[in-house]
Amino acid sequence: MAQELLTPDYIFEASWEVCNKVGGIYTVLSTRANTLQNKFRDRLIFVGPDFWRGKENPLFTESDNLCAAWRKHAVEEEKLQVRVGRWNIPGQPIVILVDFQPFFPMRNEIYTEMWNNFQVDSLHGYGDYDEASMFAYATGKVVESFYRFNLTENDSVIFQAHEWMTGMAALYLQKAVPQIATIFTTHATSIGRSIAGNNKPLYDYLFAYNGDQMARELNMESKHSIEKQTAHYVDCFTTVSEITNTECKELLDKEADVILMNGFEDDFVPQGAAFTAKRRKARQNLLRVANCLLGQEIGNDVLIVGTSGRYEFKNKGINVFLESLNRLNRDKNLKKKVLAFVNVPGWVGEPREDLKQRLASKKTYDTPLECPFITHWLRNMTHDQVLDMLKYLGMNNRPEDNVKVIFVPCYLDGKDGIINQHYYDALLGQDLSCYPSYYEPWGYTPLESVAFRVPTITTDLAGFGRWVNGLKQHDGIKDGVEVIHRSDYNYSEVADAIKDTISAYSAKSDKEVNQIRKRAAQVAEQALWKHFIIYYYQAYDVALRHAASRLLRRK
Repeated sequence: MAQELLTPDYIFEASWEVCNKVGGIYTVLSTRANTLQNKFRDRLIFVGPDFWRGKENPLFTESDNLCAAWRKHAVEEEKLQVRVGRWNIPGQPIVILVDFQPFFPMRNEIYTEMWNNFQVDSLHGYGDYDEASMFAYATGKVVESFYRFNLTENDSVIFQAHEWMTGMAALYLQKAVPQIATIFTTHATSIGRSIAGNNKPLYDYLFAYNGDQMARELNMESKHSIEKQTAHYVDCFTTVSEITNTECKELLDKEADVILMNGFEDDFVPQGAAFTAKRRKARQNLLRVANCLLGQEIGNDVLIVGTSGRYEFKNKGINVFLESLNRLNRDKNLKKKVLAFVNVPGWVGEPREDLKQRLASKKTYDTPLECPFITHWLRNMTHDQVLDMLKYLGMNNRPEDNVKVIFVPCYLDGKDGIINQHYYDALLGQDLSCYPSYYEPWGYTPLESVAFRVPTITTDLAGFGRWVNGLKQHDGIKDGVEVIHRSDYNYSEVADAIKDTISAYSAKSDKEVNQIRKRAAQVAEQALWKHFIIYYYQAYDVALRHAASRLLRRK
């Protein structure tokens, strides 16, 4: 008979991205919160950095009533600067925001303590290392204070730290409050990301890399040290995909105890008539931008393809996507014209005034604007990787080109001045998306895409792509997701595979396309949190059991 999983009474989770929308970890935490809140009610507490001291944070609603007695004690007796409220997301979990600035004068003593207790090397810290570490240490103090004021040894408590930025909190608590079971989740190893970002081959040589040596070579010693030591000392070490676990084994010398795959919530995906109306509006919007920029009337039967994400030119596969579009332009099998959008925030200046004026008029245009491939001016037009590659490939959206490319170098927040739609609303207008990542521990963008019924192309170097490959009877783009094999050295083959996939998709009938879009949504359904949350419950069990045996050893 299977052993029953131990369940915590309280869960604390700390991340730099609590009430602070930066990247993928925000998506992990904010979409999962509702599932955990339903199970644990207000015994789930997030801890985040208070960047908004004195100002209103739109993601946070402060409360005078929540934890009022403890907050008064923490502020007055322990001199901790905290605000308590709720995170403005589904489930509205309790959040403690902590001001970590007061800890900076003590950082040398804190780093000495971390070295003596856990061999964390902070000597080589620079940039954001100090800021993250002071936040982590302050978080540890806040959780310790809450525990001592509100809880007892009979309460089983989990503390989960996300990324190296909060590792010091887990280590502090392990020493100060050993009753608390600690979990550390790395969403990407700092060294793996750095190796990939520095154009060194990551995968073929992974077995030969020494993480400590590479940290010295890439000037990453302190970040690597806190990440590695936390992974080794916590009660349960976790990561987000099989591919990142391989990285952890080689670069951190520690395999994950549990793999916490990143789930998704589809509660903001429109349904039925609302979906159809939003998709129609998004397409009209994208086609109108294209007409005003290119000076060509592009029909609704064009295939709209897009990519998006952080501006990591190689890691996110932006380079190979552009290469594939260039090859597609000469492909004899292409059955439709292609309009491709590269939605990647660059060093953006302002929306183009000439484009804004055209969009404001009701006219159609037959002459292109200057630089008919970018929607916003950049602060430095001569040093941009997307523009450089378009120039190198000679892709300048000539009237006779079957493939047109438009670079949208800003966040789609609904008020960028040109697209003026939120990212998810604009995504609905696409027929196909492409995320041919080289380094991607999980990959929310392709998962979000299929949730919105937009079939996607990704690679087996993305955690999501690897997961899709493990699904039973999945048949490539016909089932909504094409997973292309990618390695350190097959760039050209990847470009051809993307070209061939888009070309084959252009020949599909409306009936086939509708079937594919339905199957894409079915893939996304299998990645909902209700299916993936079990891995978290397993991690809680592992952490609680290890903490119990750790305490026994101490006695």
